[in-house]
Amino acid sequence: MTSATLLKSGSGRLATVSVLVAGSAGSIYDANNASATTKQIYVIPATVGTYFVNLPVNNGIVVAPGAGQTVTVSYS
Repeated sequence: MTSATLLKSGSGRLATVSVLVAGSAGSIYDANNASATTKQIYVIPATVGTYFVNLPVNNGIVVAPGAGQTVTVSYS
């Protein structure tokens, strides 16, 4: 992903975040709308790598990569 994306609506779990292309730090939100940015649950690092997150969400998962960043996310 390279832009804000709603991955999942409803409850679930954010499992891992892989930063493929470094850039500015991004964010992941517990939300059900790609423009809802009030419930931040994770800051996406600005360094290439795979990060194990394992956090629950109630509303959904919105991923907003930072400028120049490319990321992949796994969830359930």
